[in-house]
Amino acid sequence: MKKIGDERLKLQNLKNIRIVYFIQTFGIICILGYDWVTKGFDAMWDNPLWMLFMLTTVISAYLSMGIAADYESTEMNPKKQMMISMVVLVFISLGLGIATALTDGYNFLDGILIGGIILICGIFPIVYLYNLRKKRLDGTQEE
Repeated sequence: MKKIGDERLKLQNLKNIRIVYFIQTFGIICILGYDWVTKGFDAMWDNPLWMLFMLTTVISAYLSMGIAADYESTEMNPKKQMMISMVVLVFISLGLGIATALTDGYNFLDGILIGGIILICGIFPIVYLYNLRKKRLDGTQEE
């Protein structure tokens, strides 16, 4: 198979891939929604499509972060942006942890667990975005 050299054809190919991805994601959401309506949350989460949907969503978000980091203006220090994000993440984790602990049927340990999971899961994208911004800043300063 020959490589595509024409930029217009490359752009059209990317648009086609985007449309196919949208239709595929919509189909997965419809199947999961049907499982949720007919069998409940547990059946939806037990469906292997749920794992596929979550995996593709996370990968798509990480790939989009790379593009967003390149598109941002370089006015703000990446370290300052990371610190602001970390503070917001800590407040969100604390708020959800406290809300969970105060909810009927849950206790203090459940609140700590939920808040800790959200904190740990939130740190990874923040550090990844920091590294992208730092790499971009280092690349523009060397030129």
